[in-house]
Amino acid sequence: MVEDKVVLITGGSRGIGSEMVRVFAENGAKVAFTYRSSAKKANELVAALGDDKVKAYQSDAADFDQAKQLVDQVVEDLGTIDVLVNNAGITKDNLIIRMSEEEWDMVIETNLKSVFNLSKHAARVMMRKRDGVIINIGSVVGIFGNAGQTNYSASKAGIIGFSKSMAKELGSRNVRCNVVAPGFIETEMTEALTDEQRDQYLQVIPLKRLGKGREVADTCLFLSSSMGEYITGQVISVCGGMNM
Repeated sequence: MVEDKVVLITGGSRGIGSEMVRVFAENGAKVAFTYRSSAKKANELVAALGDDKVKAYQSDAADFDQAKQLVDQVVEDLGTIDVLVNNAGITKDNLIIRMSEEEWDMVIETNLKSVFNLSKHAARVMMRKRDGVIINIGSVVGIFGNAGQTNYSASKAGIIGFSKSMAKELGSRNVRCNVVAPGFIETEMTEALTDEQRDQYLQVIPLKRLGKGREVADTCLFLSSSMGEYITGQVISVCGGMNM
């Protein structure tokens, strides 16, 4: 589906990001992915998939200069960038009256500023060749909010507005931009949920189960392939129906 395309995925060493790396590599893409501190997991992923298919880069997506250096290096190493998946993200949950300025700033910079950084630099590459796909990983809480996550919700809501605007700016150059908004997905974070918390979440999910990282990755694969060529400026929720 993406044979010989060059795909850059931020935050690809674990969780949903690592599933994306696997899915794109399995479908013929050359995958570059970033990690900030998880060197062991990144190296394990490269070893599992083969360095002929994937390359790992240590880079902080929230740093503007590092983002430019990353894009330049990937283009030098792999020739171009056909697909960018902005996946890097963190949570620093707290009630608004207890949330520190640092907790706010860290989430906004990592989750939202990183999307600007990478999109700006990668868009130049895509616009020159009049072809490209940018996928920004949002969240259903960016659509309907969640108590204790004002910083995270704001960052993900910002991604939606950013992506819709960018889709309008870049559409004439055949560069598409969409948001994939996961719901509750089985990751290291959800493994820490108590049985009571898990049951509460399942009550609001019509499909009565948590999603899988691969299901998010498959959605990104679809949007990156020829089957998604007429889709841009959209928010696609992968949430088992919980935001209906």
